[in-house]
Amino acid sequence: MPLPSLYGAADGAREWSVARAAAYGGALGALAAIFKMFAPWREGTAILASPLEVLGAALGFALLCAGAAALRNFIASRLIWR
Repeated sequence: MPLPSLYGAADGAREWSVARAAAYGGALGALAAIFKMFAPWREGTAILASPLEVLGAALGFALLCAGAAALRNFIASRLIWR
């Protein structure tokens, strides 16, 4: 006997937006880099991160989130939405 699920078949049965995932990931990456700038464990005074560091973190998180959304869409299209 299968376990009951709160997840309905019609709920979220669409593809995730890779562009939206990239945008949210970029925002999270930028926030993480800005938070790192003001970390209390930094030696000395708070040193502002270079714009390249913030851009790199934002780009990295954006690619990670976009890749996860694309992988989810690929797996769901092959295994679930047949």
